[in-house]
Amino acid sequence: MRYFSYLLALFAGAALSFEGAIYGELGKTIGQLETSFYNFLMGSIIMVLLWLFFGKGRLSYAIEAPKWSLLGGVLGVVYLTSIVVSVPFVGVGITMVAVIIGQLVMSMIIEHYGWLGSKKTRINREKIFAVMSMIIALILVN
Repeated sequence: MRYFSYLLALFAGAALSFEGAIYGELGKTIGQLETSFYNFLMGSIIMVLLWLFFGKGRLSYAIEAPKWSLLGGVLGVVYLTSIVVSVPFVGVGITMVAVIIGQLVMSMIIEHYGWLGSKKTRINREKIFAVMSMIIALILVN
């Protein structure tokens, strides 16, 4: 299952690059906020269909969930809209590398402190070196 998870994450990363390129272009045609809205509208329609046919959870229990855990939707809008705005200016590659750097830095901080229910994992030299290498790559590619 672990290797399947790696492959799934690689697939998700590839899909995000395609999405960034597609929505960067769509944003030029219909507008950046309109593109973000279109994404979430289409995603909502697809998710409603999947939920109706395959859903086994209890959506009504969302009111019982910790309030901070409901912020994911807001962060999704910030994430996608930032990509739609960035891609036309700096390109898909640089945008995705910057996104990955942001994900690495924030995930290191979250895990270091054990925030949001994550397992505590200390920041070490290797992790800092990896992030610095990514930042150098971003500068060199740019």
